[in-house]
Amino acid sequence: MDLYQTTNQDGTTGSPLLPDGVKNYLIDIDGTICEDIPNEEPERMKTASEISGAKEIINKWYEDGHIITFFTSRLPEHKEYTENWLTEHGFRYHGVLYGKPRGGNYHWIDDRKVRATQFKGQFTELVPEQKEVLIFKES
Repeated sequence: MDLYQTTNQDGTTGSPLLPDGVKNYLIDIDGTICEDIPNEEPERMKTASEISGAKEIINKWYEDGHIITFFTSRLPEHKEYTENWLTEHGFRYHGVLYGKPRGGNYHWIDDRKVRATQFKGQFTELVPEQKEVLIFKES
């Protein structure tokens, strides 16, 4: 994916951005695309059951040109089990990030646009819904 260069307000080079319309999906694994398996039971990761509809929607996003990255609390030592499972189940993706903090209640702070989507047990089309959002107070 080609990124385009940005410039900061002071004229220095900024971090590059994706083209308009391309999304960077960060998708959890356990409890989101397969049954929920704790790190303490890695053998179960080999035979995890897939959550219905996950692969079809994620692969469609991939085919539409979006970036698919799995972001998981699994540890780097679970890489072989994890990536073999993703391949065997036909998930298309660009990368896997390991070591996401465990426990939920995530607050993501970033200088780029962030959209949060909570998975509630079923993959369907995404629909817009307004929710309260916390932002930093402007000074």
